[in-house]
Amino acid sequence: MPHSHHSHSGEFCRHALGSLEEVVLEAIKQRFEVYGLTEHVPRYRLEDLYPEEVVASSTTTSASKPFRQMSLSLGDLINQFTSFLDEAHRLKEVYTSQITLLVGLETEYITEDDLNHLRELLKDNERRIDYIVGSVHHVNRIPIDFDRVTYERALINLPGEEGVHIVGDRRMENFLSAYFDAQHKLLLQFQPEIIGHLDLCRLYTPSLDLKQYPIAWGKLVRNIEEAINYGALFEINSAALKKGWTSPYPGKDIVAVSLKCHAASPLLLTLLSLYKRKTVDLRCLTTVTDPRRSVSIICMWRTT
Repeated sequence: MPHSHHSHSGEFCRHALGSLEEVVLEAIKQRFEVYGLTEHVPRYRLEDLYPEEVVASSTTTSASKPFRQMSLSLGDLINQFTSFLDEAHRLKEVYTSQITLLVGLETEYITEDDLNHLRELLKDNERRIDYIVGSVHHVNRIPIDFDRVTYERALINLPGEEGVHIVGDRRMENFLSAYFDAQHKLLLQFQPEIIGHLDLCRLYTPSLDLKQYPIAWGKLVRNIEEAINYGALFEINSAALKKGWTSPYPGKDIVAVSLKCHAASPLLLTLLSLYKRKTVDLRCLTTVTDPRRSVSIICMWRTT
């Protein structure tokens, strides 16, 4: 009963491949029963465009259709997201007899403006967005998952008290704390149904022991408890395996604390049924085992 709820296509996201329809066809081929389409929301500052979004015009071919990749403006990002919603709902109808498609979005939180725009976007598309993948990709307005050089810049440039740059372990403590504080604000304001790559903050330091940073660890536990309290699910994101990790996000230590925080109903996402925002009940179904972690994971889904 394979389900997936965090995906991207090269048609609407420069770090992915293939058209959105190709993604859906592959999901059908792989016998997914439920598949979520979740492109990134727009960004609203020119400095937040990624290098691949500021490129010369080119054409990317795919089995289903060719699509042009051109240098993007802020207006293009907004139009691109609207086009994604249009295409996702078209595909939802076309392939309804073969697969259950959910149409969602993945958040961005770089500045407060991103949250304000997200609020408006959700209001304007209330009937077209099934769920939210709540993700943080920036610390101190700098991407932490683009490449290691940019990640290190985010770490080094994190301001400390009175504008003094933080050094040593204190710098990492503050970096992790800033990440988990941003995540917490996202949870409080939007209650995303799915928490995306919970520990992306250690993408380039997968062996980092978060418990060695007690302030940040406390904030992480706070976030897990908050998400569990309102009924969120934590995704198991295999992208980490492609980036050198020996397990998906989140790491084994976070799996353990998640189970401990809510032993009766630990919320680790493996499958999810069709639903609309705010009209759902959470139900625990079964248990599976992830051999890489040597722990049991409770499979959850939502029903209307």
